[in-house]
Amino acid sequence: MKAIIYEGPQKISVKNVADPQVKSGEVLVKVSYAGICGTDLNIYAGTHPRAKSPLIPGHEFSGITMSDSKRFSKGTRVAAYPLLSCGHCEPCMTGNEHVCDTLGLLGIDCNGAMAEYISVAEEKLIKLPDTMSDKLGAFIEPVAVTVHALRETGFVPGSKVIVFGCGTIGLSTALTLRIFGALEVTMVETDESRVAIAKSMGFDVFNPIGVNMEKFVREQTDGIGFDWVFDCAGVQAVADVLLDVVKVKGRIVIVAAYKKAAVLPLIKGMFKETSFSFTRVYRYKDFDIAAKIMQHEENYEKIITHLLPLDEAQKGFDLLTTPGTGAIKVMYKI
Repeated sequence: MKAIIYEGPQKISVKNVADPQVKSGEVLVKVSYAGICGTDLNIYAGTHPRAKSPLIPGHEFSGITMSDSKRFSKGTRVAAYPLLSCGHCEPCMTGNEHVCDTLGLLGIDCNGAMAEYISVAEEKLIKLPDTMSDKLGAFIEPVAVTVHALRETGFVPGSKVIVFGCGTIGLSTALTLRIFGALEVTMVETDESRVAIAKSMGFDVFNPIGVNMEKFVREQTDGIGFDWVFDCAGVQAVADVLLDVVKVKGRIVIVAAYKKAAVLPLIKGMFKETSFSFTRVYRYKDFDIAAKIMQHEENYEKIITHLLPLDEAQKGFDLLTTPGTGAIKVMYKI
């Protein structure tokens, strides 16, 4: 089969490799679409601590089962819950497999989905809804991140929310918030191409460059501050203002993975009795809910900005590592 191979920092190739061996309890899946995630960019940069070359990356995908199994007939369209949990550590034993002490992931700890075929444990597969396209099926995983962020933190409908970042997770979070009953969703972004996409989805978008943040917040919230703040950017400039935009007794949720240590003016959090939450990946239930709600919100598909053939593997990574390309979610159509 043809596959994208990570061969070392800043080096990928497209090669013909052996088809995956299907172990007991697994199902061979012919991949339809596979997306590039921020984790894949870390792998490409050579900064992911567990990813070792040679490796087929990719954990966001959809495909078609190639044989009958206990739960699926041949030809069933599926996506996969890609987390690999040990099943016996304290988090796993208490229903928190998604934060397993030794959590693994398809495309990092074993070969992933940027290939024509992948073998996946049958219990990890989810049948795509009949009304969902294969392309959108490969986007369930990022949306599951946002469903988890809201469900895990007990998001309250009717709240005024601000979301920092209009990348894949930021836009997905905003759309999921709208479905979950947010009263108002304001977004913050400096990239004008991303601002345009967010506005096309009906969101108020604020570019903070050269604007007084405190004045903006007063005008947007009648001087109170936002009920909920979602950080989907993960940069120091955002960390600097999180506690300025949240109201007294408000909630801040860190969804972004900070690549560098951040400094926070925690005394401001004390004065407001602010609650901080951090969320990571998703539970199986979040994945299932994401698949269901995506059928009712066509804007999720707008986040997928580029579709490429497998042979253009390098172009996909270049789009996401080069400023000014306008790329948000890049997928390979396989």
